Amino acid sequence: MTHSLSIGRRLGQMVMLGAAASLALISLDSHHLVQGFYLPGVAPHDYVKGDPVPLMVNALTPGSDRDLKSVIAYDYYDPQLGFCAPEGGEKAQAESLGSILFGDRIWTSPFKINMNTVVDCQRLCDKEVDAEQAQFINARIRENYAINWLVDGLPAGHVRPGREPDTEVYSIGFPLGEDTGRPTPQLNNHYEISIDFHHNIQKDTLRVVGIVVQPMSIASPVIGQPACGILDADQSPPVYLDEKATTPVTYTYSVKWNEVATAWATRWDKYLLVGEPRIHWFSLVNSIIIVLFLTGMVAMILLRALHKDISRYNQLEAQEDIQEDFGWKLVHGDVFRTPAYPMLLSIIVGNGSQMFLMASVTIVFAALGFLSPSNRGSLATVMIVFYMFFGIVAGFVSARMYKMLGGEAWKSNVLGTAFLFPSIIFSAFVALNFFLISANSSGAVPFGTMLGIVALWFLVSTPLSVIGSYLGFQRPQIEHPVRANQIPRQIPEQVFYLRPIPSMLIGGILPFGAIFIELYFILNSIWFHKIYYVFGFLFLVFGILILTCAEVTILMCYFHLCAEDYHWWWRAFFTSGASAFYIFGYSVMYYFSTLQIRSFTSMVLYFGWTAIMSLIFFVLSGAIGFFSTFVFVRKIYGSIKVD
Repeated sequence: MTHSLSIGRRLGQMVMLGAAASLALISLDSHHLVQGFYLPGVAPHDYVKGDPVPLMVNALTPGSDRDLKSVIAYDYYDPQLGFCAPEGGEKAQAESLGSILFGDRIWTSPFKINMNTVVDCQRLCDKEVDAEQAQFINARIRENYAINWLVDGLPAGHVRPGREPDTEVYSIGFPLGEDTGRPTPQLNNHYEISIDFHHNIQKDTLRVVGIVVQPMSIASPVIGQPACGILDADQSPPVYLDEKATTPVTYTYSVKWNEVATAWATRWDKYLLVGEPRIHWFSLVNSIIIVLFLTGMVAMILLRALHKDISRYNQLEAQEDIQEDFGWKLVHGDVFRTPAYPMLLSIIVGNGSQMFLMASVTIVFAALGFLSPSNRGSLATVMIVFYMFFGIVAGFVSARMYKMLGGEAWKSNVLGTAFLFPSIIFSAFVALNFFLISANSSGAVPFGTMLGIVALWFLVSTPLSVIGSYLGFQRPQIEHPVRANQIPRQIPEQVFYLRPIPSMLIGGILPFGAIFIELYFILNSIWFHKIYYVFGFLFLVFGILILTCAEVTILMCYFHLCAEDYHWWWRAFFTSGASAFYIFGYSVMYYFSTLQIRSFTSMVLYFGWTAIMSLIFFVLSGAIGFFSTFVFVRKIYGSIKVD
């Protein structure tokens, strides 16, 4: 028990060290330290009338608020799209590691916008769209691609009708065009830009607090006229790109300004509104009911069955008559027998501990509001940084466990912890990146960023993992409360539901049941490019997930021990980890019920990333179940008297 407490103290120290170091690295990743946090009132950009307001363009993404037919993003200045470029060429903007990994590609634009200065139908450029470009653009319109802009750090959006009558929803991005059912869709070549600003009376300055774009298709715009000369009764014909000939296109834009009362500190509220809060509460209540049910069963076992068993066993030991053991005490001489593949078990439990701490600390930081959506990619950046720094935890836990199991190949354990699981994830990541490169997608991670990830892996995570392994092997070996017999006990025939695969599937469905509703919103935010910011709900659901994994694994372990099956080491990991199989199955159902992806590349990318996420969840939840069962088994067998 002392060793367990020392491990807890050591892990606590490592968490604090990793958090402090990660914050330092995050601050280097941003232009300013304050950009790493979303603290209202910090670092607003003040303008006066006439000041230039830069408009940045980002990658085009599919299905922002409509049917998702692709998962491939395209660079705004992809030659196939033929958008207008600024004079002297476009310039890339600095981005964080997480922003790059999530496909952001931010560039300067040719739009000339000045604070509180109205623009009526300004010409951007004239383009000749050839047949090949027309086929590409029309295909993207049919796949519901959206254009993404940024003004003063705010993403441009459009207003669409909500599900409820007389309601409107603010969606990020705006359509590239409109598929009206004709042989060729309409291309939006005119942009009505409406920018909201707030007048800061104290400083007599203006601040951008909102941007809405209404795209239009106008074949013959009238330059210098409001709305390019279009009146309600006199509509200009739209632009249709001919897929067999060259089509001339004139790109135009208008700008109008609206003074509003929205403060700069609350300008992100319209982006972060929870569309369906009742469903989130239903998800939370559903999860709490599952946890209460499991907690009641665990309490009944621990307080009634186990307490009676331990008292009875100890009373029998005090009697002179020799009594035969029964129940879970029968296997006391085998329950701490070294399991099969102790090296592999130690490695994945160590990596699971690393994943668990990374997820826990990141969710806590996000729930406290330290990760601002205005700092694009901050969430992914923090996750990567925490993962790298918690490599020391993976090494420490893996070494301590491997030493406890009597392992002697410590070099293999050190190398396996540092490279086995990360290599699987990185190899899959590289393979999927080749598909993005072949599709000419802006989401393909550049070679330099790949080198940066490898450098973080080899120069930060690996040394810390080695240090953790060294500290773990230097600690005294964890002693079991009961010695293992030399000859293993024969396991009787088990009933169907206690056999390995059925019991794991039964155990895995409960943690999945606690999170599956919130999983729907997470998948929506990932694939439909929406901002997920209900981290308060996620924090509570994650806590419920931890309790559910721990309790269901303890329950199943108790049932197995009572059935004289002492092979609990691997089963404890797989029982809670099996929820990852349900997550992958749910993702398959989500694919066929919600998405309309047809291309082979998009399908490979979807299932590839889903498999990676499921594997990460498998290792994370498996570690939770393993440690809870490990403490449970040591506790019950340490409470009985054994000769």
